[in-house]
This record gives sequence, structure tokens and C-alpha cells, in this order.
Amino acid sequence: MASPSISPGMKAQKQTFVCEHNVAPHVSKFSTPAMIQLMEQASSEVVGDSLEEGELSVGIEVNIRHLAAADIGATIIAHAELTEIDRNRLTFKVEAYDGDKKIGDGTHKRAIIKTGG
Repeated sequence: MASPSISPGMKAQKQTFVCEHNVAPHVSKFSTPAMIQLMEQASSEVVGDSLEEGELSVGIEVNIRHLAAADIGATIIAHAELTEIDRNRLTFKVEAYDGDKKIGDGTHKRAIIKTGG
């Protein structure tokens, strides 16, 4: 079960700078895996401080559309909003932007699990 301090509507964001380490080498544009990672990190940040001791959240599903390219030098910001809680499963609406241009959107699901030890 999710902690009572976790509720729909909670939001977070995470940003990154597009460089040679997160582009698709064949096009030198921000890669889809890098965008998904940024969206997952933003989602994790939404609940990170609200988890109880001995808990963490892990990604269990991604449903993402990569809508537009972003060039080296761009700053990408991923936004995540918690939209649904089902026991220990959390659903997030995620979006990624290069300035005012939306470059990706979709949903991401995470599960809250107990850590060993």
C-alpha cells in the first residue's frame, strides 16, 4: 500500500542538458531512451520523499511517444504528475519539453516495494 502522504496531483520535474552522452549517435539528437530515463527520474522524484523507511519505487511500465527532436545544447525538462494509486502501483502522466516545444508525452507506472535487509 502507498503511504497516506502520497496522493494524486503530486508533481515533480527533472532536467538535463543534451550532449554527446544522451543523443542517438546516428542523428545527433536527444535519444528516446534518454527521454524515457528523464521521465522516470521525474516520476521517482514525485514520491521519493514520501516513501516510508525501507521502501523504494521501481519502474514497471512505460508508454511514451517521442514527438520531436532536440538538438545538442538544448535543455530538456521532464514533468511528472501522479494521477492514480492502486495499492502499491502508481501511475504518472509524463511530458518532456525543449523550451515551449513538447517533445514527448505518455504514462509511466511505478511500484512501491520493500527493500531487503
